[in-house]
Amino acid sequence: MKPFPKAFNNKQRGFTLVMAIFILVVLALLGSYMVRISGVQHITTSDALQNARAYQAAKAGINWAVAIISKDTDNIQGRAKGCEAVNTKALLALAALPEFKVTVNCNLSGYLPFIEDNNKIYVYVITALSEFGSYSSADYVSKKIEVSIYNKVSF
Repeated sequence: MKPFPKAFNNKQRGFTLVMAIFILVVLALLGSYMVRISGVQHITTSDALQNARAYQAAKAGINWAVAIISKDTDNIQGRAKGCEAVNTKALLALAALPEFKVTVNCNLSGYLPFIEDNNKIYVYVITALSEFGSYSSADYVSKKIEVSIYNKVSF
């Protein structure tokens, strides 16, 4: 068998270098894609955690308002004073979640209570809004919860 002519061998030089550079470029692009995906997953996990904290902060505000209203057994001129007690301290500071600002608002469902047997029944609509960060920032999170409850006041 005869070896390839020398002129043919000269034309093949450098092809391995082109393939190696191509493979390095492809691997670099793949690596940068993986880093970007990892960053997105980290941000998504962080946002999910902040959303869960915001929900729990709003729920704590609702529970606080329910506790205040459940103690309301008196009334002033036919109106329950539970909402007034909640609305006077509408902004809560939670020790467990100090970064969150929780705003609680309470309204009576109607102007007059419902009369049932010897009880006045007041229906309350409580709204809690928890916020983290400022509205224009990238890490802003807010959750709003609204519940309706009733309280019986004997007369």
